[in-house]
Amino acid sequence: MLSLAGLVDHHARYRGDLPAVTVEGETLTWREFAERVNRVANLLLACGIAPGDKVATVLGNGRELLEIYWAVPTIGAVLVPLSPLLNAPGLSSLLRDSGARAVFTQCSMLREFEALDAGIAAQLGSRRFLVDGEAAGFTAYAAAVDSAPADSPAVRVPQEALFNIMYTSGTTGAPKGIQHTHATRAIYALTMAPAWRMTPESVVMHAGAIVFNGAFVTLMPAFYLGARYVLLKAFDPEVAIEAIAREKVTHTMLVPAQIIAILASPAFDVAKLASLEMILSLGAPLLQEHKDRLNALLPGRFHELYGLTEGFVTILDKRDAVRKSGSVGVPPVFCELRIVDDAGREVPTGEVGEIVGRAPLLMSGYAGRDDLTAQAVREGWLQTGDLGRVDEEGFLYLVDRKKDMIDSGGVKVYPKDIEEIAARHPAVLDVAVFGVPDAKWGETPVAAVTLVHPGAATALELRNWINERVSARYQRVLEVVIHAEFPRNAAGKTLKRDLRAPYWKALGRAI
Repeated sequence: MLSLAGLVDHHARYRGDLPAVTVEGETLTWREFAERVNRVANLLLACGIAPGDKVATVLGNGRELLEIYWAVPTIGAVLVPLSPLLNAPGLSSLLRDSGARAVFTQCSMLREFEALDAGIAAQLGSRRFLVDGEAAGFTAYAAAVDSAPADSPAVRVPQEALFNIMYTSGTTGAPKGIQHTHATRAIYALTMAPAWRMTPESVVMHAGAIVFNGAFVTLMPAFYLGARYVLLKAFDPEVAIEAIAREKVTHTMLVPAQIIAILASPAFDVAKLASLEMILSLGAPLLQEHKDRLNALLPGRFHELYGLTEGFVTILDKRDAVRKSGSVGVPPVFCELRIVDDAGREVPTGEVGEIVGRAPLLMSGYAGRDDLTAQAVREGWLQTGDLGRVDEEGFLYLVDRKKDMIDSGGVKVYPKDIEEIAARHPAVLDVAVFGVPDAKWGETPVAAVTLVHPGAATALELRNWINERVSARYQRVLEVVIHAEFPRNAAGKTLKRDLRAPYWKALGRAI
């Protein structure tokens, strides 16, 4: 049975004295970690949380979050990870939508909780826990957990039970609650562990927020195998480099912005990263300029994953990272990929169309939204909304998101093509291209950039440089806008929606 309810207890029994998790310099063995998980699970049971009930977390990275992540599914309840970057309206909306009956949070969120309406307060009742302090209306986490029993809860959880509801990042619209079962999360582990060449002796580090689904592609296989999981409080390139060297990290997953920051860091040192056997990039395309540099400096380690939280992935294996460096790989075993036109017909090899896929990783649906589920999954095939093509060997090449495509005078302009060019300029650290209104062409491209250091180039210089190198006139950018940093969501993805919003709002139009 593919239920994960007893996974931590399994390792406590058979690998009890081996290291399980390391957070902020503290390492717990599997036996110690299992005891903590069981105490949290028993605390929830004592509060009246039953199988199927939703339990939300509004927490940054920490040992407590990992404990809760495993305690909730241990009793058959449903984990609802939410970002601590939410404001009161967003928090209220997601707590209401999920139907959460308990919540774990931190002091930085108290003001947002004070602004919640009476309905949400009644929904949560007294089941509100504060992990890093004390406040009226909240139970202090540490004392409550320490006083709870440490024995394993006797709850049988079937594999079809929900493991979690993951809310989409909202980069392309209102967040939706994506439901994954225990079986789906088990398939994550069984699929990803061999893909990354993980073993029980691996040391797996995560430097970004674990509230987004990308974290699960290394978290699940690490915990499945009983490997050591090193969790950083937050991403900082220098801290990440030192942690890899100190902990002898073998596997890590990073979003492109984090890879770019590590490569640009004055602390970057190949020797400090020598223990790495796998560097995984996901969350957004890593531009070729950065990919080539990473493969040159740290050869034989790079993997790239393209995927959706809804449940389809392709993987570029490290063996193909140079030979197929423009690709995002192929579907893993038991997964299928097609490229289709607007009518749903498969297009010939090499032609661009929408990426659709099916896999045992597929969500059970959007929480409470059968209508949206039916739109996203048609006859078992997930409609990704992304454009791509496959080569004669079946390797997938991303073109762009349908929503990001720019229609300039009836010509399709793909932002990624322009981004690849802009990224080659030595002054450009990161780039995002998007369409803005144009009286003549309907839309025209604009490039937002961050620089390797302030004053490294002017906007005019960069615009001219890019426009001299694009392959067609319609790819020329109207302007370059220099930003100190890009707006990003909790997953580290650049929010193009926010970058282009001022242009469209000036016309009183929706983005």
